[in-house]
Amino acid sequence: MTQPTPTTSQERLLSVNIHDGTALPGSAPGSTIIPLFLDRENGVWVLYGKFEPGTRLPTHFHTGVVHFYTTKGEWHYLEYPEDVQKAGSYLFEPGGSVHTFCVPEDATQAAEGFMVVFGANINFIDGEFIGIRDAGFIEDAILESARQAGLPVPRYIRPKGGADFSRG
Repeated sequence: MTQPTPTTSQERLLSVNIHDGTALPGSAPGSTIIPLFLDRENGVWVLYGKFEPGTRLPTHFHTGVVHFYTTKGEWHYLEYPEDVQKAGSYLFEPGGSVHTFCVPEDATQAAEGFMVVFGANINFIDGEFIGIRDAGFIEDAILESARQAGLPVPRYIRPKGGADFSRG
């Protein structure tokens, strides 16, 4: 077999560095996110998150799978207090699961990590629906947050998308 001809032209690698990113407010007090990849059409979002001690995210139902790699600190889900995620932990969350993310109040440092999310998080507080977070919602919130802070549009990877007919 001969080497295939590329079907996708690429002048440069699509790469972003969290150290070059701007941390923007996350979904709860004490949390910030750096967008890395946001694909509205396929419902995929990749973020680097930082969660200060005492941070608690709303309880959420996952419509798709999640991969989370913890790089610093520790955290756990309230539903699984024995399964503490520490720096170096990789967690797979199946679609259809329900979790409440929390960093202990007495944590000595913020928890940080990369998350790759497929689909949406359906969020609840005290069992009551509060909203849906997906790639489109996150992108809109990030752009608005940057605008309000007078910051430039953050750099992240965004597929061009835009479905259309193959011919007119």
